[in-house]
Amino acid sequence: GEIIGVEALARWRHPTYGELGAGTLFNVAARSDYLVQLSDHIQRTAVAAAAAWPAALGRLRLAVNITAADIVRPGFASQFLRMVEESGFDRRRLTVEVTESGLIEDLNAAAYLLARLRQGGLRVAIDDFGTGYSSLAYLKALPLDYLKIDKRLCEDITGSPRDRIVVRSVIDMARSLGLTVIAEGVETEEQLGLLAQEGCNLYQGYLCSRPIETAALAELVSPRLPA
Repeated sequence: GEIIGVEALARWRHPTYGELGAGTLFNVAARSDYLVQLSDHIQRTAVAAAAAWPAALGRLRLAVNITAADIVRPGFASQFLRMVEESGFDRRRLTVEVTESGLIEDLNAAAYLLARLRQGGLRVAIDDFGTGYSSLAYLKALPLDYLKIDKRLCEDITGSPRDRIVVRSVIDMARSLGLTVIAEGVETEEQLGLLAQEGCNLYQGYLCSRPIETAALAELVSPRLPA
């Protein structure tokens, strides 16, 4: 039940269309050649917000997403590390997440970039694992700390015995590689219990909390802090 970290999620409260999520925002940005600018803005906003967190949140990790477009940007690693340094946020509390579907074909370039970020004190996660055909290649090639199991796989844990075996195999493989396993999209106690039985380390999802802002996060975390 202890909350040890959060993931930054992009939201825009549009005056006409209501709340727009990351999927909509990034799809529009990709079509209008503003993908890099949007990614950069969200990363800077999230890290700056975390740097200003109240003391009650001083132990939490922050996870932010980087995109395939970021990976191919010249000098991105140095720019990103400099941005974090200037914000005042402790690099050792920051995780960068790369979605499996967002990785570029040049795994050597991706591996080099992620290694640079890890050398700078950050941790690296592969997000939405299990959604694409190149999963195993990514695990072999990339320097990782966390494997985040895609929500659809986590939902399958309560399905047929075959479904559960698949999820168990993913968890066992990740742990054998020395990776911390995070389950995404956990919504029920049944899912959580079964994932824990199979050896999953951490979870995120509506069972803990819906997306919230800093003030609500501080209220959520405070009662759960260890004495």
